[in-house]
Amino acid sequence: MADPAQCSIKVVCRFRPLNSSEVARGDKYIPKFNGHDCVHIAGKPYYFDHVFQSNTTQVEFYEAVAQKIVRDVLEGYNGTIFAYGQTSSGKTHTMEGKLHDPDMMGIIPRIVEDIFNHIYSMDENLEFHIKVSYFEIYLDKIRDLLDVTKVNLSVHEDKNRVPFVKGCTERFVCSPDEVMDAIDEGKNNRHVAVTNMNEHSSRSHSIFLIHIKQENTQTEQKMTGKLYLVDLAGSEKVGKTGAEGTVLDEAKMINKSLSSLGIVISALAEGSAHIPYRDSKMTRILQDSLGGNCRTTMVICCSPSSFNDAETKSTLQFGQRAKTIKNTVTLNVELTAEQWKNKWTREKEKNKTLRCTVTWLENELNRWRNGDSVPVEEQFDKEKAKAEVQALDSALNNDKAAPTAAPSSLTGVKLTGAEKEKCAAEMAKLYKELDEKDDEINQQSQLLEKLKEQMLDQEELLNSSRCDHDTLQTELNRLLAENEASKEEVKEVLQALEELAVNYDQKSQEVEDKTKEFEALSEELNQKSSSLASIDSELQKLKEMTNHQKKRVTEMMSSLLKDLAEIGIAVGSNDIKQQDSSGLIDEEFTVARLYISKMKSEVKTMVKRSKQLESSQAESVQNMAEMERELAACRLRISQHEAKIKSLTDCVLTVEQKKRQLEENVDSLSEEIVRIKAQEKVNTMEKENEVQSTSQVKEAVEKQIQSQRETHQRQISSLRDELDTKDKLITELQDLNQEIMLEQERLRVEHEKLKAADQDKNRQLQELTMLLDKQEQARQDLKGLEETLTRELQTLHNLRRLFVQDLSTRVKKNAKRDSEELEITTAQKQKICFLENNLQQLTKVHKQLVHDNADLRCEIPKMEKRLRATAERVKALEAALKEAKENAARDQKRYQQEVERIKDTVKPKNMGRRASAQIAKPIRPGQLPGAPLIPSLNRSNFNSS
Repeated sequence: MADPAQCSIKVVCRFRPLNSSEVARGDKYIPKFNGHDCVHIAGKPYYFDHVFQSNTTQVEFYEAVAQKIVRDVLEGYNGTIFAYGQTSSGKTHTMEGKLHDPDMMGIIPRIVEDIFNHIYSMDENLEFHIKVSYFEIYLDKIRDLLDVTKVNLSVHEDKNRVPFVKGCTERFVCSPDEVMDAIDEGKNNRHVAVTNMNEHSSRSHSIFLIHIKQENTQTEQKMTGKLYLVDLAGSEKVGKTGAEGTVLDEAKMINKSLSSLGIVISALAEGSAHIPYRDSKMTRILQDSLGGNCRTTMVICCSPSSFNDAETKSTLQFGQRAKTIKNTVTLNVELTAEQWKNKWTREKEKNKTLRCTVTWLENELNRWRNGDSVPVEEQFDKEKAKAEVQALDSALNNDKAAPTAAPSSLTGVKLTGAEKEKCAAEMAKLYKELDEKDDEINQQSQLLEKLKEQMLDQEELLNSSRCDHDTLQTELNRLLAENEASKEEVKEVLQALEELAVNYDQKSQEVEDKTKEFEALSEELNQKSSSLASIDSELQKLKEMTNHQKKRVTEMMSSLLKDLAEIGIAVGSNDIKQQDSSGLIDEEFTVARLYISKMKSEVKTMVKRSKQLESSQAESVQNMAEMERELAACRLRISQHEAKIKSLTDCVLTVEQKKRQLEENVDSLSEEIVRIKAQEKVNTMEKENEVQSTSQVKEAVEKQIQSQRETHQRQISSLRDELDTKDKLITELQDLNQEIMLEQERLRVEHEKLKAADQDKNRQLQELTMLLDKQEQARQDLKGLEETLTRELQTLHNLRRLFVQDLSTRVKKNAKRDSEELEITTAQKQKICFLENNLQQLTKVHKQLVHDNADLRCEIPKMEKRLRATAERVKALEAALKEAKENAARDQKRYQQEVERIKDTVKPKNMGRRASAQIAKPIRPGQLPGAPLIPSLNRSNFNSS
């Protein structure tokens, strides 16, 4: 259970409107409301959790009062809602209303619909079982409203000391319509009467109980919740109601039970040591709702008429007393085995801490009693110990409150759907980058065309620049200075390019080294897998040797049993007539002892062999663990290599971008330099050779421009070559990455195979241990048989020796008395007969023992065969259960699709009810009521409930 928490009873007050008789009588409307939690009657204020005026609708009242309790019950808590007030104050209207009117229905039908709506929207791993009970307390006797033959039922307590009505009908339901049918059936059986204040006055206290059990099919966590919906009969004055006869007796019992309820609430409010729950059956049933494990809401129904002012004041005072009651609410959850284990561990740690505290205090007390003084630093720290205990308690409560989920263990490394999508996205990204490279090449070609156009524009500008020669001459010095600076910048750029090229070569070398390391790791993993295969073959050989030893032991046991049977037959059939027979028996015993000693030596060798097998199995397990660790290390290295490859590719891309920018800058600068040189040459030529024609100058300029175009074309071709080499390098890196991924997938597959082989080895080890246990049992049986046979043979040997001695003595005596006594006396005959009878009986006993032993050994294979058949049956049942669960999942999906299709057109109340109301019907979220279930699962749920 969860950590218990205290909460007060929630008390709300509701005033009904004036009825027709009160209006006709001219009664005043006496309540005055101050906010949502206060009402004034005769000038006195009464405070509650909420006060509802006469114009409050049923929907508003339900959403404010009872809607939250549905979630509490479905979360595993107990809940209670009961209406209290005088007769004709609106209790039944509040609790029931008009059951099938959507606007006027009360709390009970709305709660029923809300419960199923919550269930249909919850987790699909949950499974619910809901059962309802409906009974009334009439004349202080409990009467079942769903089975009118059950009257005067008794109240008992379960193992947790929670009261319940024994023998009350519990009807399993799976839809709101079935619940409403049960309510209609019970309401028709309820006692009502006509009084002066009400045409349909309830003459009994009715209690409608909803018991909800939920189970998580994945974590096997179980929770239960109970909801009591109580409609109390109203207190009444005989003078006002005009009760007579049976109605008067009913009024007396109603007032008596309500008086008992008031005494209980007063005792709880005052904190009395004794709470008189047993004074009335109603208070006995509501014991858990008043001061127990329940979240209780009390609805105080009042009349606004001045004619009932005294009863209204009494009802309001009753509600104020009830508001001070505290309930201790806990979660009704069944702990799993793991939670019990955690709880036991926490309690053990707490016990250990407390024991240490007690020991410390005893030592300190002994020192004080002996007259020694204990320093402050050695004295017991009470606050620290208290904090430790509180920490353990809090940890224990957290373990109890939080259900442990079943841990999910990874059986092997597989590519999930997300990883596959990620790989596909990466491939798409790479292809997209290739497309971008093609687009860049196209852009470069377009840029070249633009540059050609710009060259033509430059020619035009050159013609126009002749006009601006004077201005250019003034700027020439400045351009020369800028030229020198640009030369320095070009040198720096070239140095940076060289450094980047060196770095790129180093990164490429690192990639090659990492690939070599990866190949070495792959080879090492292959060696490990080959060693595992050799270990597997050795284990197979050991198994074959074990089977061979088993056959040998079986053959020796059968031969030994056969020889023992022959010895028994020989001993039982031969008559002891001659002295020579003793030698034959001794020889047979010698042979038996030889066989037994041989069996002992064989058993010892088998035990030694089993120990060797166990040691070899332990070594193989250790080797498997080492291989798994090495495989994990290999995976880590692979992931590191992948990260490094990714960083290297990013670095290469950045270097290419920088290189491209620098080349563009160099091109622009070279163009500017050529243009400036051309202008200088033109100027010098004009100064030195003014006689030359303008056509020659133009030809020189065109030649210079043509040379510049050729150099620019060579640079563009070199850039294209570099782009091609980079693309090839990218494709090689992609291929390498793909190979690494394939190798990683192969390693995963091999790891799964290794795990499967490990499981197979464990299963074989279990079989070997079972065989060793059987051999040990056979050895013990053989030892017991040997002891029994030794005792029997010793007895026979003693009897034979005594008989021979007696016979020899008597022969000697007879030789001396040949002349005197020729016949054997009657006593000697009797003694001989007695000895012969004893010998026959011992022979029979020996035969019976041998026969029983043979029967037992014959029964052993039969029992083993039955055990194997049982194991096969269990496996078949497990397979059938798994198949049934899969079919259930498929059917559930199909049912959900079908429900979504017909949900808008078919109402839930038109769905057919089940044939029997007493069968546990599981309710699953997302499933409409009345939908068919899989028979196997329904049967299992019924058995579990």
